[in-house]
Amino acid sequence: MPPSKHTRWRQLKAFLFENQGVRQTVTKNTFWLSFGEIVGRILRLFIVVYAARVLGAAGWGAFSYLTSLAAILTVFSDVGLSSVVIREVTKRPKLKDKYFSTAFLFKFILTVLSFLIIVFLAPHITNIQVSQTLVYLVGFLFIFDSLRRFGASLFRAVERMELEAFVNIITQAVIVVAGFIALLMVTSPESLAAAYAIGAGAGLLVTMYILRQDIKNLFSSFDKKLLKPILSAAWPLSLAAVFGVLIVNIDTVIIGWFREAAEVGLYAAAQKPIAFLYLLPALVTGAFFPVLARLANKDNVRFRYVLEKGLGLVLLFAIPVTVGIFLTADEIVKLFYGSEYASSAAPLRILALTLLAVFPVGMIINAIFAYNRQNELVPLWAIGLLINIGLSLFLIPRWGIIGAAWAVFITQLIINTLIWRKMKKINDFSVIKEIRLILVAAFMMSIVIILSRYGLGLPFLLVVPLAIISYFGSLLWSGENVVVRIRETLRNQSAKK
Repeated sequence: MPPSKHTRWRQLKAFLFENQGVRQTVTKNTFWLSFGEIVGRILRLFIVVYAARVLGAAGWGAFSYLTSLAAILTVFSDVGLSSVVIREVTKRPKLKDKYFSTAFLFKFILTVLSFLIIVFLAPHITNIQVSQTLVYLVGFLFIFDSLRRFGASLFRAVERMELEAFVNIITQAVIVVAGFIALLMVTSPESLAAAYAIGAGAGLLVTMYILRQDIKNLFSSFDKKLLKPILSAAWPLSLAAVFGVLIVNIDTVIIGWFREAAEVGLYAAAQKPIAFLYLLPALVTGAFFPVLARLANKDNVRFRYVLEKGLGLVLLFAIPVTVGIFLTADEIVKLFYGSEYASSAAPLRILALTLLAVFPVGMIINAIFAYNRQNELVPLWAIGLLINIGLSLFLIPRWGIIGAAWAVFITQLIINTLIWRKMKKINDFSVIKEIRLILVAAFMMSIVIILSRYGLGLPFLLVVPLAIISYFGSLLWSGENVVVRIRETLRNQSAKK
């Protein structure tokens, strides 16, 4: 007898809101992280496109310069603290309050210092004219968003990603609504910054409400004995975060040093969709990390198996997305931003190539962290920072936004290759089996795109669904469903637990 509607609803509710085992928990958390981030980013996309159009390249460039600087400082205000909270609370749930409280002290101090840097330093290190009002608004946006993200680390630590998704969607929804209202009232970068600050503030308030019981113990649970262990574990991770954020944002800041606001706006138009895509692997790696942390140094064979399947999952999307953007960059820019931003297509193509390195390396860094070998990555990240800044300073004055895109691509290629090799020495994994069919399907998709665009002259909005159908159709036609194999990975881990 089939289950009743009430029973099916109860089962669905339990699956989406309760942790019942490795496979179900990872699936649930992956769903919620993906749902929250994708819905949130789609909502944000509306206001980004509208703002870029109504503000023009110069106004959009001024806003993008300051928010890029704030994004860099967001990492300096965290220095790996969130990752340490996630790892330690996952391993020792009874110490949750102590770790959260002690890490918050560092977080608060660093956030205040970073706010002061934004307010007093940002206007003086650029050729772009920015008002003091805009600077202060971006500063408050930084504070609210930084503290909200730190609170989300506790959601991840207890594997309740549905709470993070809920907060993220509320934050982005408020930003979009406030953004349209503000820009319709006064079309200026300051209006947009005010909307972003309001949205981030709303997200912080919701986070504080959810964590109200933990906040009550924020001061009483402080343990000075944990200060040194937290800093010792956090600082290597801070370099990873700094490297990642600098790769995404330092080029925009350096363009602001040497070029006009309009060029910053053109580059930001290319960089924003790529920066959005950079976040997608975290949806998978965040869900896989607790499993990897439990298996590291305990069952290396199962660890390697889970890692390989996780890499297969991120590459399943990275490869076709890269091919699609590279072949249709002109149409993407024209559709979203208009003809004024036509020069953004070239850097968009170059930046799209970085997805092939960025998508898998997030999973690999988490794997290294699970083995507590993050200190070995410090020299690589230091080299990466030097290469990135050096290339940007050399190429941007000569080639402008094209040089900025090449600086990002070359740096990502070098450093992520070194990180990949480092993980293979720790646990010799391989992704050859996972990507053979993906590469064939991506090749077929590229043929469909080229024939549709240049052979038949089909409109872009028709080419996109044809490309998607051809890609997944090729995977199904191959006789081996990659998605099913990855799902079975987690089922096997649950059965062996």
